[in-house]
Formats: sequence, C-alpha cells, structure tokens
Amino acid sequence: MAEEKHPAPAQRHWILAIFGIVLALIGLVLLIRGATLALLGGSWYYVASGVLLAASGVLLARRKVAGAWLFAVVFAGTVAWSLWEVGLAFWPLVPRLAPVLVLALILALLLPALTFGRVRRSAHVLAVVLLVALAAGGAAMFKPHGVVQNQFAAAAVGGQGDKPGNWQFYGNEPSGTRFADAKEIDKENVADLEVAWTFRTGEVAGKGAEFQNTPTQIGDTVYVCTPLSKVFALDAETGEQRWTFDPQTQGTQFWNRCRGVGYYEPSAVTHPVRTGDAAQQQTDGAHIHGDGAAQLSVPRPEEPAGVCTQRIVLTTVDARLIQVDAKTGKPCESFGDKGFVDLKAGMGDVKPHFYYPTSTPTVVRNLIVIGGWVWDGKEVGEPSGVIRAFNADTGELAWAWDLGNPDVTGLPPAEGYTRGTPNMWSTPAFDDELGLIYLPLGNGTPDFWGGHRSEAMNEYASSIVALDIATGRERWKFQTVHADTWDYDVGTQPALYDIPDGKGGATPVVIQATKTGQVFVLDRRDGTPVAQVEERPVPQRHAEGDIVAPTQPFSVGMPSFGGDVLAEKDMWGATFFDQLECRIAFRKLNYEGPYTSIMPNETTLIYPGYYGGMNWGGVAVDEQRGLLILNDIRMPQIAMHVPQGSATPEQIAAFSLDGAVHNQAGTPYSTIRGGFYSALGVPCHAPPWGTLSAVDLKTGKLVWQRPAGSIEDTLLKGVRVKAPIPVGMPTLGGPIATSSGLVFYAGTQDYYLRAFDAETGEELWKGRMPVGAQAAPISYISPETGRQFVVIAAGGARQSPDRGDYVIAYALPKN
Repeated sequence: MAEEKHPAPAQRHWILAIFGIVLALIGLVLLIRGATLALLGGSWYYVASGVLLAASGVLLARRKVAGAWLFAVVFAGTVAWSLWEVGLAFWPLVPRLAPVLVLALILALLLPALTFGRVRRSAHVLAVVLLVALAAGGAAMFKPHGVVQNQFAAAAVGGQGDKPGNWQFYGNEPSGTRFADAKEIDKENVADLEVAWTFRTGEVAGKGAEFQNTPTQIGDTVYVCTPLSKVFALDAETGEQRWTFDPQTQGTQFWNRCRGVGYYEPSAVTHPVRTGDAAQQQTDGAHIHGDGAAQLSVPRPEEPAGVCTQRIVLTTVDARLIQVDAKTGKPCESFGDKGFVDLKAGMGDVKPHFYYPTSTPTVVRNLIVIGGWVWDGKEVGEPSGVIRAFNADTGELAWAWDLGNPDVTGLPPAEGYTRGTPNMWSTPAFDDELGLIYLPLGNGTPDFWGGHRSEAMNEYASSIVALDIATGRERWKFQTVHADTWDYDVGTQPALYDIPDGKGGATPVVIQATKTGQVFVLDRRDGTPVAQVEERPVPQRHAEGDIVAPTQPFSVGMPSFGGDVLAEKDMWGATFFDQLECRIAFRKLNYEGPYTSIMPNETTLIYPGYYGGMNWGGVAVDEQRGLLILNDIRMPQIAMHVPQGSATPEQIAAFSLDGAVHNQAGTPYSTIRGGFYSALGVPCHAPPWGTLSAVDLKTGKLVWQRPAGSIEDTLLKGVRVKAPIPVGMPTLGGPIATSSGLVFYAGTQDYYLRAFDAETGEELWKGRMPVGAQAAPISYISPETGRQFVVIAAGGARQSPDRGDYVIAYALPKN
C-alpha cells in the first residue's frame, strides 16, 4: 500500500537546500585534502567519498532524489571501508562512522521534503534507527574498550598480612616490587574506603615543579618531601605534623622534583666485601666480574644516646646530600659537614641547575648510593653520570663507579669524573644476599645526537648494570637500546623476583621495564636473558656523522606495550577532518618503524615516544600470585634536526602543543621536538594512550589490560571536557599490589585513586581527589591501631593546570 503523500512545508525546502550546500562543501574539502593524501601514497577513500558527497550535495540542493541514493552509496562504502581498515575496534571506528551517521540522520529527517512526503513513515523509521545507533555509540563511549581478559590460573596464596612493617624504600623493599603484605582492605570491602586524613604541605607545585613523591613510612611516622626538598614527618594514624625540615633550596624554573627520602639506622653488622683482582676481570656479552668474597665487619662510630639513631636521608635540587634525625628533623651533626655533603664535589665544572638528584636515595647496608639528573639536551660534556656510594655514618665517599674511567674508584683527578657519561636519574634495586645493586642508566648526553660519543658511552647507554655493593665494581651489564639517539634512557626502577622454574626451584631475575614498551627479564646473577631476547634489524638511514646500530634487542619472550609499528590506518581524530589531516601528516613523516633515526630538516616520528612505554613510576609485582603490574604511555613524538642555532619560532610552533628545542651545543644540530597532535590538540593516533596491565611471570603471558583513566578532567583548547570517557590517558607514577589481591593506582590524568582486582583487572573502587596525582601510592599497617592505610601524594596530573599540595590517606571506616 502506498504511503500517504503530504506536501512538505516551504521552510524544509530551504533546510534541504542548505544541507545540500553543506554536504557539497564537505565533499569538496574531502576531495581536495584526500587528493593530497592519495598523492602521498595514502588511502583513496577520501577522494572517492569526496566526489560522491559533493555530487550528492548538489543534487539534494536541487531536490533530486538521486542525491539521497548517492549518499547511501557513500554511507555503505564508508561502513565497508571502516570495517576493512580497523575491524570492530570501537575508538578507531568513531571518527570514521560518527560523521556519516549524523549526516544520514539529518538526511532521513529531510527525506519527506525531498520526496514531497511520499516516504514520511519510512523516513521516520530510518531516523529512529540512526538515532538509536548514535545513542548506542554515545553510551558506549562511557565504557572501557580494548580490554584484554585472559585466563589466569591463580595459585594458592599465603603471606602474613596485616602486621606492622615499614615502607622503607622507594619500591617498599630493596627488591623494588611495590608489594604490600596487607590484607585488611580486600576485594569485598574496598568499596568502603574513605579519606582517613589529609595533610597539606603548603608548597603548591609551581612552574617547573611536580609533586611526584612516594612517601616513606617507618613505624608510626610517614615522611614526605616536596619539589623544593622540604621534608615533613607525619603521624601515620592521623596525618598530624610532627616536624618539618627546610633545606632552604633555591629551586629552578624548570625541574624541581623530590621523589622520596631514604632511611638509615646505624648498627654494627657483617657484610660480604669483594676483594682481590677478580673485580678487574671482564668477559664479553653480559659482563661478569669476580666471585670471591670475604666476610668483613663494617665498623660504625658510636653515637651519643638518642642522637640520630634513626636518620632520614634526602637529596636536594641544589645537589646536597643531607641526613636529619628521624625523630626531630634536626641535621645529624656527625654526618658530613654538620649533616650536609656537597654532591658537586668531584664533578668538575657544574653550571647552575645542570646536575642534582631527583629520585629517592638508596640506602644499602651502611652506604648511600647516589646517581643524578642532568639537564637533558643542553650540550656535549654535561656533568658525569658517575655513581657514588657515601658512608651512611660519616658522609665520606666510600666508592665511585665512573664508567668512562673505571680505575677511578674514589675522588677523581682535578678535572672531575668523566663528563657526559650515561647517568642514573632513576632508582636502583639491590639484592643484599648476592651483594649486587642494579642500576638503570640513561642514554648519553645530549639525547638526540650520538656522533660525538665515546666507546664507553655507546657501550653503557640505556643499560641495566649490576655493581658489587661493597666495592662498586661492575659485575655485569645488559643494554636495552644500542646507540640510543631517541632519549630511551632506562627510567624505571628494576624489580627483583624469583620465578618458579617448574622443577621445585626458582630463578632469581631482575625485571626491567623500558621506555620502548618492552620488558626484559634477566637472571640477576649474571645478566643473561630468562625471557627470550632477539636482535632484529632496524632502519639504517641516518644523518651524516651520527650513529646507528645494525640491530636492536627485542624482548620477544614478554608482551610489549604500545610499541607496534604505526600505519596510516592507526591515525585518529575527533572528527573525520582532523583524522584526515593526521593521515596526511603521518604520510609526510620520516618513519620506517621503531628506531627510525632523526634526520636534518625532516620531521621524524618517534614511537614509542621518549616519555614511554614505561617511565620512572616503576612496576609492581604481586609476589604471591606471580603477577607483574605495570602502567604505560602510548604517545608518539616528532623531532627534527636543524643546523645548530637556526631553529625559528615558526618551526618550534609547528611542533604542536609542547614544541621545544634541545640546543645540543657542541654537535652539528639542534633538535626540535614535540607531540604528534591534530589541530584540535587531540593525539593523532587512536586510543588508548595509556593502559594498566598484568603479566603472568610464570608464563610470560598477558593476563589483563585496560585503558587507564578518562578524559573527565582534561582540557581541550582550554575547555574542561567533564565527561568520564575512559579512553585511557598517558600515565605517570606507578602501581602497588597487596596480598589481598588488590592493585592501587592513581597516575592517570583524571583525579582518582583506583583499586583493581589483581587477577582480572576489574575496577572495584575509585576515590575522587582534589587534584590529580603523578606519584605512586604506598600502603602500611598502623602500629597504633592495626588499620591498613593507602597514602598518595596528589600535586596535580601532568598537563593539568590544577595543582595542589595534598597528602591523602584512605582507610576503612573505624567501625
């Protein structure tokens, strides 16, 4: 039966004409820009759809039904092309399908005007269907996508649980596993968590400062340091301030950090000390030195009763090492010069702000092991990456490891330790039984040029190195990136764990997560890979005078995170216009896959980006379930060499939101670098841009993975999004695991501390914070009441203008 005809109102004719004109203009833009993409070797979809949309628009403006049929062809073709490119992946489909769905809905509402009312009922049905599809898609945006959930054979778990202990080291234990043997807060009651106390330091992180502190808990006291190196001692049960120590640092305008303080108790103990010529032996591959040890007593001076029997150890942003009394906050007079040691001693000429430690000092036995941050990208010959151990009782230098001159084991010649060598700006882990400390090293300075580097710099850059604790002599090393000119320094603290070997024993391993998104699992006795590592060929094109390695190590025995080879189809956008522009931009880049070298006057894509992969926050190991928990960043960067000193403001501005210049004085080129974003400030590649994942260390298989955080607190062109859409944002800070099977994490771009099921990744709880966090939480049992606390420093998420000075403790209600 034919549908009833109703004459269309005149105003609908005008709306139809306007819609046709708009559709024709959209088609014209797609045609012109699509032709550019096609000429660059990209997809022809935009050319074809542009032609058809333009023709459709013209016909619709003239009230020709053929225009609707042409649009139907575009609609069907777009659906087919989208599924062919990205399958059913939700976020990649959004900018491909959402625009044509919206246009189809408008056209459906205008069909009665086009057909003089002949298809009114069918048009309404079609409009309802399209509206439902759009509504379903909109609702789906508020659910996490790309979630991985595999089977995990959970073993029986034990552990003591809920006994007071200390979060003494950056990663809780010397092993750096961030594992808390606490069970009061579990999967059943975690939803009841509430704020137990809040403390404010009074120092809101300003320009160049980030509150990235992991608190230290000793007994009934929590110790926190601020970006300007102030220390606060807080009551672990109430958060009440007990004392504060201000070292009166000047700070800088670009990089103020204090990621934690150390703790030391003087006591006479016996430790293995390496002796003899074995420390000078070296083999190829993973380098191993000596195996002889003698038991020597390490004397410690007697202290007056009650004076500095417990010490807080901190480093400052003006390069000092300080000890204060853990009970009073007063400097320990017997340490160094009345409590202070100048870390610039032996470093030669140090320009202002070119060297200072930012990470937690590592206290091992009666030694304080110190590396240091250097100002990336400024010049050749920056301060040395020397690793030094200071006597924790007196502050005297105990040993030094200068990789450019290993014969220098104490104070250096007048010119100082070897300049420009790879540094350790992050945190080591140590195995006291094996007598080894494991150092994550950076790459050679400056980051993006290697033509000037020495053999030692190339040999040690971006490596993990095991040193003898007692002597500081090298035992072995393993390089994660050869000839690193991408700023892929190893910034993540190693984690030590014993993996069951299936024969009733276990293999002691060191787990090293890297900025390349790879995880290397090595035997911590000798550095040989436990999880398979392959050397694979990589792109060889490079700037004249620079360096390139023929192969790079790929950890194929473990999952990788965000390190896939990008392709044009991976480009993304909030609309199909900026997605098209990102596809064009991608085609213009110098990119041959991972380890593509930066070139002069060519914009190069770096992926994984130099922020990670995995950065300084560290991983967690659920020691009872054998699960490795880690967070990653998936943000490509772009970079270009320009002749030294020639970078223009226009060139820098072209590098999007965070364009900057590495001066690299002393090399032929400065390097401009920045993020790979669309004109709207949206990343040019599809989400997620950060995930939280778990890996079964027994099998090396991914157990679960989920996007980390939402865009709820993100600013887009200065406007707060306010929508809790869980796309997965770039992450900082690290997770922790507890024996009750929980994972706590807060380093997302939205303002939440979250709890997850360690075995499934299911989000069980989230607590809203005043600002975001980019630090790792801790958990401890209060010795006063036996309550379990989870504490986080919240100073503001990266890229957020909201800043704070909060230390927030969560616990279950007292009843």
